[in-house]
Amino acid sequence: MSLPSSPRVVQIGLAGLGNVGAGVYKNLDRNRALITQRTGADIQVKKIAVRDLSRPRDIDVPADLLTTDWRDLIADPDIQVIVELIGGTTQAHELVCAALRAKKIVVTGNKALLAERGQELFALAEECGMPIYFEAAVAGGIPIIQVLQEGLVGNHIVSIHGIINGTCNYILTRMSQAGLSYQDALQEAQDKGFAEADPTLDISGWDAAHKAIILASLSYGFWIPQNLVHVEGVQKVTLTDFAFAKRLGYTIKLLSVIRADADGRVEVRTQPTLVPLSHVLASVSGSFNAVLVNGDTVGETLFYGRGAGQDPTSSSVISDLCEAAAVLIYGPRHSGFVPHGLYGKSKPIEDTVSRYYLRLTVDDRPGVVAQVAQVLGARTIGISSMIQPEDLEDTSATTSLVLMLHDAPLGAVLQAIEEITALPCIKEPPAWMRVETLLS
Repeated sequence: MSLPSSPRVVQIGLAGLGNVGAGVYKNLDRNRALITQRTGADIQVKKIAVRDLSRPRDIDVPADLLTTDWRDLIADPDIQVIVELIGGTTQAHELVCAALRAKKIVVTGNKALLAERGQELFALAEECGMPIYFEAAVAGGIPIIQVLQEGLVGNHIVSIHGIINGTCNYILTRMSQAGLSYQDALQEAQDKGFAEADPTLDISGWDAAHKAIILASLSYGFWIPQNLVHVEGVQKVTLTDFAFAKRLGYTIKLLSVIRADADGRVEVRTQPTLVPLSHVLASVSGSFNAVLVNGDTVGETLFYGRGAGQDPTSSSVISDLCEAAAVLIYGPRHSGFVPHGLYGKSKPIEDTVSRYYLRLTVDDRPGVVAQVAQVLGARTIGISSMIQPEDLEDTSATTSLVLMLHDAPLGAVLQAIEEITALPCIKEPPAWMRVETLLS
């Protein structure tokens, strides 16, 4: 394939000029010559939809490019590609549907939209013959979508383990390395711009869960129902848990886990997880992201980089724009999502199996361990180790008891924890986390 003798102009409509939108505009202009040389396309911003024309901006944009109505982008016959960066799932959904029906290619970084309505949108894309590109929806500047769609297309995906929310990773890193409380670490993340003023979507785990749904759907060929995804946030992780985890040879990360079992049932979950200190994922610090993909042919591959921010995310959007330009010049390949029939069921979360960390605050008296062990044993949950390091905390009539549990279904573990909580010797609600088994 050779490049056209003269560059082909590709006009785009940009919906949203916030942090990422501004980065797209700035970096398209800065690297315009490079992009043209590499793609044969002169990608030009024809029109930009914004909410407020008077809002001060860090970049200079000609006033005649701006509009407050995204429908102006759809109505312009010269615009061939729509870039949706307005966020949310209502107006963005309307915009994407309108763009596809108007026979315009769509580029989006909207993970929530794709996680919640991806199946519908890609069906419409197929019907309209227009692709959707969404590299920026997962892991910022890491090209993980392209990896799954193209680089690993000849692999069955055995599993994916991802640290894919920079806000939570920053918070947990600061708790682990600096001994900050959760609240202090969150405040620092907000002060440094790693967390929003309202951080709920991040700290609840749902930002990472939306990304995990997209990765799982690409890997296994069907759209994962959101209500079958297990999600827990980082709000309950304490410095005490970090101290015990370190004693046991682990750290704590908000980890998204995606994998299929022997029957083709796919589990997708995001939760604070004990990760071995010896594993490379344990060293992913600050706001960085990492995605560990295990393919049956390639083995394990690790992708690491900035998971958010203006420049990394805009890099992914521009990559998609170059792909869109290639489609316009050389012809389409697929809608952006290719279903296949090897899988098709989500695994019930209560059937998912892993090891567990269980921390109890108990009466400091004989017989307590036996009571707890009896409850666990009745549900065939084995104890692999137990520690009671009193030097980690100041206690009097009560003490901490930390149990590491063997592989067990989550449903059985939750039932056991409910029974343990009701024991008279238990003085506080138990704290528990999964322990992920990873190849070193």
